[in-house]
Amino acid sequence: MKLILKENVEKLGEAGDLVDVKDGYGRNYLIPQGKATLATPGAIRQFEHLQRQAALRADLSVEAAKELAQQLETTSVTIPVTVGEDDKIHGTVTNIQVAEALEERDIIIDRRKISLDQDIKTLGEYTATVDLMGDLNPKVKVWVVKED
Repeated sequence: MKLILKENVEKLGEAGDLVDVKDGYGRNYLIPQGKATLATPGAIRQFEHLQRQAALRADLSVEAAKELAQQLETTSVTIPVTVGEDDKIHGTVTNIQVAEALEERDIIIDRRKISLDQDIKTLGEYTATVDLMGDLNPKVKVWVVKED
């Protein structure tokens, strides 16, 4: 009996695999549990179509992430802060403030994906790393300046 797996089955295959199993195993376990479906010609065509669509969506998201990474590499943000003696800032600059500064430039990044390379406690130029996807980790320049 030929089946298309809907989910990973230990010692048999992964979701999307076309497998050949004994009739009883397929009819009494895999199909009733929702782990597989019969491999009819129509089901095979539908599954291949869904795989092509998923691959296309993944390619589009990778392209969008690469464009965003290029945009972030050329972007620098300025964060005005209040300072005390010796130009030391009150508190620290956080990834939330960097995310808000990026949002002002119409770049929406989740604050949890932004990491600062070091604690920002004085005025100056710093670097923040954005974890987009996989190995796409663009760096954004962060300027910390005195508030007027």
